[in-house]
Amino acid sequence: MPTLSPETLAVLRKVDTPTVCNALEHVMGGRTAEGFTKHPVVCADPALPPVVGFARTAKIRASSPAQKPAAEVRALRMQYYEYVSAGDGPNVVVIEDTDWPHVIGGFWGEMQVAQHKGLGVAGTLTNGVLRDLGMLDEGYQVIAGAVGPSHAFVHVTELDCPVTVFGMSVRPGDLIHADRHGAVVIPAAHIERMAWAIDVVLRKEVPILTAARAPGFNIDKLRAAWAAADKIS
Repeated sequence: MPTLSPETLAVLRKVDTPTVCNALEHVMGGRTAEGFTKHPVVCADPALPPVVGFARTAKIRASSPAQKPAAEVRALRMQYYEYVSAGDGPNVVVIEDTDWPHVIGGFWGEMQVAQHKGLGVAGTLTNGVLRDLGMLDEGYQVIAGAVGPSHAFVHVTELDCPVTVFGMSVRPGDLIHADRHGAVVIPAAHIERMAWAIDVVLRKEVPILTAARAPGFNIDKLRAAWAAADKIS
């Protein structure tokens, strides 16, 4: 699993996911069309800060019953809880609903949020269904693909495996940054440069935003602001 210093974690928790995407482009030296979610999301509480942590991955299905005895299904569920809460963390649960795009059953609701929050999980990213809005424990973010009323036949089918959510590929142990906009994977090679890159991105925005919001803004002042931003590194 990659390393994440407390200082870098603190910086990542202070900025939104679009800023992290911009910072990654700065680190990589150009834009990319991979490594982030590509579909709209819903979330339990849009006002919550970003979710940051290492991916604990699983797959679920809700459209048909589990093809295993009930005891085996229960055992896998308990194995899941042990897995997502293990290690030093912070851990983010990333669950692929394999019924996508026709998701129907909610794994995430009042019961799961309470249990995961109690186990110290930092948050959840899933392309599946979220339910029990208004009944979820405060402070735990679930970023999901849809809102629905039922859990249908939802059950865990696989643990600790590569998953794809909203067009973003995630491997166990990947560092995830997610908020109401969606999510991005921060490659291990770039993690400890993120604090620097975020600082550069934010400072480059200042001349342009300041000029654009000031009285008398015009195209000449825009050119000057862009020139000033280009000098920041």
